[in-house]
Amino acid sequence: MSEDTTTSKPQRQGFPKSSRLLTRADFEPVYRFRCKAGDGTLLVFALPNHRTSTRIGLSVSKKLGNAVVRNRLKRLLREAFRLTQFDLPTGLDLVLIPTAVDKASLVSYQQSLKRLSWKLDRRLQTPPPEPAT
Repeated sequence: MSEDTTTSKPQRQGFPKSSRLLTRADFEPVYRFRCKAGDGTLLVFALPNHRTSTRIGLSVSKKLGNAVVRNRLKRLLREAFRLTQFDLPTGLDLVLIPTAVDKASLVSYQQSLKRLSWKLDRRLQTPPPEPAT
């Protein structure tokens, strides 16, 4: 019996440093741009980055719990991004802020991330309304 080797390889779903916002200088412009959307699970800030990929930064407040809880939330958010990165709009810098610990699950973060990032992408594509004269 021969094995079928014609199947294509799936896209690599890594999370390299080039996909991350790491420094304060990376985060500040995203916050200053003030384009944000949220649901009960996640708050997302967005800024166009003029690249071919979307990058994320994580901001998890101490209000959500101790270090163990915060690290778990960060792991879930990184995994949600890693699994959905090819379903997200390209050319954005996103800052992800979890808002509720009780709603924290991989599936809920994946759904929120997809929905909110596309919402922000549409908002960024729409030109601002003309001022009335």
